[in-house]
Amino acid sequence: MSYIPRLKTKYQQDVAPALMKQFNYTSVMQVPRLKKICINQGIGAATGDKKMIDTAAQELSIIAGQKAVSTKAKTSVSNFKLREGMPIGVRVTLRGDRMYEFLDRFITIAMPRVRDFRGLNDKSFDGSGNYTVGITEQIIFPEIDIDKVSKIMGMDISFVTSANTDAEAFALLKEIGLPFIKRIITQE
Repeated sequence: MSYIPRLKTKYQQDVAPALMKQFNYTSVMQVPRLKKICINQGIGAATGDKKMIDTAAQELSIIAGQKAVSTKAKTSVSNFKLREGMPIGVRVTLRGDRMYEFLDRFITIAMPRVRDFRGLNDKSFDGSGNYTVGITEQIIFPEIDIDKVSKIMGMDISFVTSANTDAEAFALLKEIGLPFIKRIITQE
């Protein structure tokens, strides 16, 4: 018997039927789903210290469970001492079971460790059904040993969905379990 991630079974058993009912879909294939999760970490100080790219790639690989690759500068900017082709960041794209495993760890373990966390902002959708959240510290992930961290760096996590609208994507991510801010609507 092969292992199936917890959130994958939750999507199939709970989320998809709830979204079918909410949006009146006629087929299961119309229900939006999570396609991939992209994690991106820009390292501006890498122009001065080349070792920062290696440590960032190593940390991101540990967090994601998949090898991270470095991103290179497309253009030269003299004010930033940046030349075309220099490594300036790292990224990783997760799909399938690794995506669901990362999402489960992100929701249940990492997000509660964020200082003064009140929920994710629900205004970070891009208009095409994709959601991006910025994390200020990589040490919220328990895989990172705080004693070995040389510099605190943030990252952007993008959730790419097959939803056509932001409302569908919001409903999908909320049903999966992302903790969005609870807004209180006041009547004036």
